[in-house]
Amino acid sequence: MAVAYQPSLLDSATEVAPGPLGTTVRRTTLAQGAWVDVRRGWMAGADELFEGLHAGVPWRAERRQMYERVVDVPRLLCFYDQDVPLPHPALVRARALLDAHYGAALGEPFSTVGMCLYRDGRDSVAWHGDTIGRGATEDTVVAILSVGAARTLALRPRAGRGGDPLRFELGHGDLLVMGGSCQRTWEHAVPKTARPSGPRISIQFRARDVR
Repeated sequence: MAVAYQPSLLDSATEVAPGPLGTTVRRTTLAQGAWVDVRRGWMAGADELFEGLHAGVPWRAERRQMYERVVDVPRLLCFYDQDVPLPHPALVRARALLDAHYGAALGEPFSTVGMCLYRDGRDSVAWHGDTIGRGATEDTVVAILSVGAARTLALRPRAGRGGDPLRFELGHGDLLVMGGSCQRTWEHAVPKTARPSGPRISIQFRARDVR
Protein backbone atom coordinates (compact mmCIF):
# COMPACT_ATOMS: atom_id res chain seq x y z
CA MET A 1 0.00 0.00 0.00
CA ALA A 2 1.75 3.19 -1.15
CA VAL A 3 1.76 6.14 1.22
CA ALA A 4 1.51 9.68 -0.12
CA TYR A 5 2.17 11.31 3.21
CA GLN A 6 3.80 14.56 4.31
CA PRO A 7 5.35 14.25 7.81
CA SER A 8 5.04 17.10 10.27
CA LEU A 9 8.03 19.45 10.34
CA LEU A 10 7.40 19.96 14.09
CA ASP A 11 7.71 16.30 15.11
CA SER A 12 11.38 15.80 15.92
CA ALA A 13 10.92 13.35 18.81
CA THR A 14 13.44 10.57 19.24
CA GLU A 15 10.93 8.32 21.03
CA VAL A 16 7.34 7.40 20.21
CA ALA A 17 5.45 8.12 23.43
CA PRO A 18 2.41 10.02 24.68
CA GLY A 19 2.92 13.12 26.77
CA PRO A 20 1.18 14.24 29.97
CA LEU A 21 -2.50 15.05 30.17
CA GLY A 22 -3.59 16.97 33.28
CA THR A 23 -3.59 20.72 32.69
CA THR A 24 -2.49 20.34 29.04
CA VAL A 25 -6.05 19.26 28.11
CA ARG A 26 -8.51 21.92 26.92
CA ARG A 27 -12.20 21.19 27.53
CA THR A 28 -15.20 22.49 25.58
CA THR A 29 -18.50 22.10 27.44
CA LEU A 30 -21.38 21.24 25.10
CA ALA A 31 -25.15 21.17 25.58
CA GLN A 32 -27.08 18.36 27.32
CA GLY A 33 -24.25 17.19 29.54
CA ALA A 34 -21.72 16.51 26.75
CA TRP A 35 -18.12 17.67 26.62
CA VAL A 36 -15.05 17.44 24.38
CA ASP A 37 -11.39 17.57 25.43
CA VAL A 38 -8.53 18.34 23.04
CA ARG A 39 -4.81 17.80 23.65
CA ARG A 40 -2.72 18.95 20.68
CA GLY A 41 0.44 17.00 19.86
CA TRP A 42 -0.12 14.47 22.62
CA MET A 43 1.79 11.65 20.88
CA ALA A 44 5.47 12.47 20.36
CA GLY A 45 6.91 10.63 17.37
CA ALA A 46 3.45 10.50 15.81
CA ASP A 47 4.83 10.25 12.28
CA GLU A 48 6.87 7.18 13.18
CA LEU A 49 3.81 5.66 14.85
CA PHE A 50 1.74 6.36 11.74
CA GLU A 51 4.26 4.64 9.51
CA GLY A 52 4.47 1.61 11.79
CA LEU A 53 0.70 1.20 12.04
CA HIS A 54 0.17 1.83 8.33
CA ALA A 55 2.59 -0.96 7.44
CA GLY A 56 1.95 -3.37 10.30
CA VAL A 57 -1.78 -3.36 11.11
CA PRO A 58 -3.88 -6.00 9.26
CA TRP A 59 -6.21 -3.50 7.62
CA ARG A 60 -9.36 -4.84 6.04
CA ALA A 61 -12.00 -3.46 3.71
CA GLU A 62 -15.66 -3.94 4.63
CA ARG A 63 -18.97 -3.81 2.80
CA ARG A 64 -22.22 -2.84 4.52
CA GLN A 65 -25.92 -2.82 3.74
CA MET A 66 -27.12 0.67 2.87
CA TYR A 67 -30.84 0.71 2.23
CA GLU A 68 -31.41 -1.66 -0.72
CA ARG A 69 -27.76 -2.18 -1.69
CA VAL A 70 -24.42 -3.25 -0.31
CA VAL A 71 -21.68 -0.61 -0.51
CA ASP A 72 -17.95 -0.36 0.25
CA VAL A 73 -17.10 1.24 3.59
CA PRO A 74 -15.06 4.34 2.60
CA ARG A 75 -12.07 3.60 4.89
CA LEU A 76 -10.04 0.59 6.05
CA LEU A 77 -10.61 -0.90 9.50
CA CYS A 78 -9.03 -2.96 12.26
CA PHE A 79 -10.37 -3.77 15.74
CA TYR A 80 -8.47 -4.90 18.84
CA ASP A 81 -10.88 -6.47 21.32
CA GLN A 82 -10.30 -6.93 25.05
CA ASP A 83 -7.12 -8.85 25.86
CA VAL A 84 -5.83 -8.67 22.25
CA PRO A 85 -2.24 -7.28 22.21
CA LEU A 86 -1.96 -3.80 20.71
CA PRO A 87 0.35 -3.35 17.71
CA HIS A 88 2.67 -0.75 19.27
CA PRO A 89 3.93 -0.21 22.86
CA ALA A 90 3.12 3.52 22.64
CA LEU A 91 -0.57 2.60 22.44
CA VAL A 92 -0.28 0.52 25.61
CA ARG A 93 1.22 3.54 27.38
CA ALA A 94 -1.42 5.83 25.88
CA ARG A 95 -4.23 3.64 27.19
CA ALA A 96 -2.69 3.59 30.69
CA LEU A 97 -2.49 7.41 30.74
CA LEU A 98 -6.07 7.72 29.49
CA ASP A 99 -7.22 5.32 32.22
CA ALA A 100 -5.44 7.38 34.87
CA HIS A 101 -6.88 10.69 33.62
CA TYR A 102 -10.44 9.66 32.69
CA GLY A 103 -11.02 6.67 34.98
CA ALA A 104 -13.21 8.62 37.40
CA ALA A 105 -15.46 9.92 34.60
CA LEU A 106 -15.58 6.59 32.77
CA GLY A 107 -15.94 4.40 35.84
CA GLU A 108 -13.93 1.59 34.23
CA PRO A 109 -10.81 1.17 32.08
CA PHE A 110 -10.60 1.59 28.33
CA SER A 111 -10.65 -1.98 27.04
CA THR A 112 -10.91 -1.97 23.22
CA VAL A 113 -9.09 -0.14 20.45
CA GLY A 114 -10.55 0.43 17.00
CA MET A 115 -8.59 1.88 14.10
CA CYS A 116 -9.64 3.53 10.84
CA LEU A 117 -7.31 4.29 7.94
CA TYR A 118 -8.50 7.22 5.83
CA ARG A 119 -6.44 6.76 2.67
CA ASP A 120 -7.18 10.18 1.13
CA GLY A 121 -9.88 12.85 1.09
CA ARG A 122 -12.41 10.49 -0.49
CA ASP A 123 -12.47 8.29 2.62
CA SER A 124 -14.88 9.41 5.34
CA VAL A 125 -17.32 8.43 8.08
CA ALA A 126 -20.92 9.67 8.11
CA TRP A 127 -22.69 11.38 10.99
CA HIS A 128 -23.12 8.98 13.91
CA GLY A 129 -22.69 8.39 17.64
CA ASP A 130 -21.00 5.37 19.19
CA THR A 131 -24.34 3.92 20.31
CA ILE A 132 -23.87 0.20 19.67
CA GLY A 133 -24.01 -1.43 23.11
CA ARG A 134 -24.11 0.60 26.33
CA GLY A 135 -23.31 3.85 24.53
CA ALA A 136 -26.97 4.02 23.47
CA THR A 137 -28.23 4.41 27.05
CA GLU A 138 -25.28 5.37 29.27
CA ASP A 139 -22.71 8.17 29.39
CA THR A 140 -19.31 7.00 28.22
CA VAL A 141 -15.92 8.34 27.16
CA VAL A 142 -14.39 7.79 23.71
CA ALA A 143 -10.80 8.93 23.14
CA ILE A 144 -9.50 9.41 19.58
CA LEU A 145 -5.79 9.69 18.80
CA SER A 146 -5.04 10.93 15.27
CA VAL A 147 -1.77 10.28 13.46
CA GLY A 148 -0.94 11.11 9.87
CA ALA A 149 -2.34 14.00 7.86
CA ALA A 150 -4.84 16.33 9.50
CA ARG A 151 -8.54 15.81 8.77
CA THR A 152 -11.67 17.49 10.07
CA LEU A 153 -13.73 15.85 12.80
CA ALA A 154 -17.09 17.62 12.95
CA LEU A 155 -19.62 17.59 15.81
CA ARG A 156 -23.29 18.59 15.84
CA PRO A 157 -26.21 18.07 18.27
CA ARG A 158 -28.61 15.28 17.37
CA ALA A 159 -31.67 17.41 18.13
CA GLY A 160 -32.05 20.84 16.56
CA ARG A 161 -29.32 20.49 13.94
CA GLY A 162 -29.40 24.12 12.90
CA GLY A 163 -26.22 26.16 12.78
CA ASP A 164 -22.72 25.23 11.79
CA PRO A 165 -21.16 22.12 13.33
CA LEU A 166 -18.06 22.36 15.51
CA ARG A 167 -14.95 21.45 13.55
CA PHE A 168 -11.63 20.14 14.86
CA GLU A 169 -8.61 19.64 12.59
CA LEU A 170 -6.88 16.54 13.96
CA GLY A 171 -3.63 14.85 12.95
CA HIS A 172 0.06 14.42 13.83
CA GLY A 173 -0.54 13.09 17.36
CA ASP A 174 -3.58 15.15 18.41
CA LEU A 175 -6.00 13.69 20.98
CA LEU A 176 -9.74 14.39 21.09
CA VAL A 177 -11.92 12.91 23.84
CA MET A 178 -15.73 12.91 23.81
CA GLY A 179 -17.43 12.41 27.17
CA GLY A 180 -20.60 12.77 29.17
CA SER A 181 -23.69 12.33 27.00
CA CYS A 182 -21.77 13.12 23.79
CA GLN A 183 -22.41 9.77 22.04
CA ARG A 184 -26.17 9.93 22.75
CA THR A 185 -26.91 13.63 22.29
CA TRP A 186 -24.34 14.66 19.65
CA GLU A 187 -23.12 13.17 16.37
CA HIS A 188 -19.63 13.25 14.88
CA ALA A 189 -18.30 12.72 11.36
CA VAL A 190 -15.16 12.87 9.23
CA PRO A 191 -16.48 14.44 6.00
CA LYS A 192 -15.03 13.89 2.56
CA THR A 193 -12.85 16.69 1.21
CA ALA A 194 -11.89 17.76 -2.29
CA ARG A 195 -8.65 19.28 -1.00
CA PRO A 196 -5.49 17.20 -1.45
CA SER A 197 -5.20 15.09 1.68
CA GLY A 198 -2.67 12.49 2.75
CA PRO A 199 -3.60 9.40 4.78
CA ARG A 200 -4.69 9.56 8.42
CA ILE A 201 -5.15 6.86 11.06
CA SER A 202 -7.77 7.33 13.77
CA ILE A 203 -7.18 5.25 16.93
CA GLN A 204 -10.29 4.98 19.12
CA PHE A 205 -10.06 3.90 22.77
CA ARG A 206 -13.41 2.73 24.17
CA ALA A 207 -14.86 1.01 27.22
CA ARG A 208 -16.24 -2.52 27.20
CA ASP A 209 -19.39 -2.99 25.11
CA VAL A 210 -19.29 0.41 23.42
CA ARG A 211 -18.90 0.66 19.64
